[in-house]
Amino acid sequence: MKVIFMGTPNFSVNVLDKINKEHEVTLVVTQPDSYNYRKKVSVYSPVKEYALAHNLKVFQPEKLKEEMDVILNTPCDIIVTAAYGQFVPSKLLEYPKYKAINVHGSLLPKYRGGAPIQRAIINGEKVTGITIMYMAKKMDAGDIIKKEKLEILDSDNQETLFNKLSILGSNMILGVLEKIEKGKVERTPQDESEATFSYNLTKEDELINFNKDARSVFNQIRGLNPNPGAYFVIENIPIKVYNSRVEDKVSTYGEGVISGVYKDHFEVTCAKGSVVSILEVQLPSKNKMSARDFLNGQGKKIIEVGKKIGE
Repeated sequence: MKVIFMGTPNFSVNVLDKINKEHEVTLVVTQPDSYNYRKKVSVYSPVKEYALAHNLKVFQPEKLKEEMDVILNTPCDIIVTAAYGQFVPSKLLEYPKYKAINVHGSLLPKYRGGAPIQRAIINGEKVTGITIMYMAKKMDAGDIIKKEKLEILDSDNQETLFNKLSILGSNMILGVLEKIEKGKVERTPQDESEATFSYNLTKEDELINFNKDARSVFNQIRGLNPNPGAYFVIENIPIKVYNSRVEDKVSTYGEGVISGVYKDHFEVTCAKGSVVSILEVQLPSKNKMSARDFLNGQGKKIIEVGKKIGE
């Protein structure tokens, strides 16, 4: 089939690669380049990098709804999207012979929206998965074609789960395209009563709330690792946290108080005396570092037992 592919991050690349090996990709649509002001260079999306490396035509509209003609003038049998990042107008969904399908990182109708993988980890879910469905005007509400589950491990963070789901989605896509082309696909409407939403992350989502239990703090940290990273503030210094551990102990200190400082970690009391250990951090304008290196450097002056974070 002739396929127009729409996607942007690393999550999308494996899906595009599988399609490109078996079908004719007539156009790759991805988000506009970003700009690294420190290095003074344009930054391509992972999907654009793949497309250029494989001599695929690339289209990067600033506002898709205002620049649809390029797509409407490109021959295709189907549109496949995977974490594209812009709303796709109904006119485009109806353009191809086989319409448009989406590879979504959750078990729909749960976690519709732009941050399903991050929100699933943050919320402490034990299972997630991939849903491939027909696209509809309403966000992530189209009929389901296929779903497959994936366990979320305590060792998973945002990055590892993105990678696992990307591989799962890529393993599913060719079979779905084959069924669509042969007219053997089955459509299952979503149960609207079970729909939940995973809205894009905000700055408020990044601030660690030590008034929650240690497990919730642990989930927040790994759900935001590596991007954008969770953080706390101490002595007016925002410190990002990328790795942590829930301790099997109860603290008598108050919530948000540093309750232990050791060679390679420091502990913070959370709700009901639960304790989380901080293992990897990043100071402003610095590289990530282990808690050991932090405590041997600047952290030696500001991380003290009994000190409350945020003050």
